[in-house]
Amino acid sequence: MKVALLGYGKMGKMIEQILLERDQQVVAVIDNESDWQTKFADFQKAEVAIDFSMPTVAVSNMIRCFENHIPVVVGTTGWLDRLDEVRTLCEQHQGSLVYGSNFSVGANLFMQLNKLLADMMNEQTQYEALVEETHHTAKKDAPSGTAITLAKGLLERVGRYQEWQLTQESTQAPVLPVKAYRIGEVPGIHKISWKSEEDDIEIVHSAHSRKGFAAGAVRAALWLPTHPGIFEFQNIALQLTK
Repeated sequence: MKVALLGYGKMGKMIEQILLERDQQVVAVIDNESDWQTKFADFQKAEVAIDFSMPTVAVSNMIRCFENHIPVVVGTTGWLDRLDEVRTLCEQHQGSLVYGSNFSVGANLFMQLNKLLADMMNEQTQYEALVEETHHTAKKDAPSGTAITLAKGLLERVGRYQEWQLTQESTQAPVLPVKAYRIGEVPGIHKISWKSEEDDIEIVHSAHSRKGFAAGAVRAALWLPTHPGIFEFQNIALQLTK
C-alpha cells in the first residue's frame, strides 16, 4: 500500500521502519509547510496517510487528506476540542478517519479494564480515584490524550465525579484529579488508583517503547481504506490483525 507520513519525529520514523518491514511503500514524508509545497504531488499518490505531527497542524493535515480523498489515521493528540469540526468536514468530503489517544492494543485493553473497574467502584463510595500519567519531556500536551480518555471513562461510570482537573494537589469528588509528569525518555505510563482508609487498588499500563503505538497505527492504516467512515481506535483495536 502507498502511504504518506505526516510528521517525521520519533514516531514517524518508527512507523516508516515498520511499513518498510511489511513491504509497504512510503510515497511521501511531510514534516513542515515547506514539505507540503514540494511534496504535494507525491502526497496525492498515497492510498492512506498516517499523522503523528503536532496538535497545531493536525487538523489542517486532516483537511488536506479529506480534500484529496486520502483516508487518514491520526495519532496526534491535543486537537480533540475540534473533533466536531473535523467530523463534519470528513463527512462533507466522504472521507475516512481513524483517530485515537493511544494506538497500542495493550493500552486499549487497559482502557476497557478501566471502564470495568469503574463500574464496580461506582457504589464503593469509600474509595477516591486518581489518574496519573508519565511521559517523556518532549511531549507537548498534558495531560496525555490517553489520560483524558481514561478520565472520561471514569466520569461516565462513577456518579460522584462530575469533572476531571489537571492538578498536582489532592482533590475530592466531584472533582477527579489527573496528574501529569514529564521525565526523561519515558514512552508512557498510565495508572488508575482507587484509595480508601482500608486499602488501595491500582491498575497500570507501562509502554516499553514507542513500537506498540507505531504498530497499531500501521495496522489501522492497512485496514482503513477498505472500511470507509470515522472510527475511534479504541472501538476497532481488537478487530485488527497483526
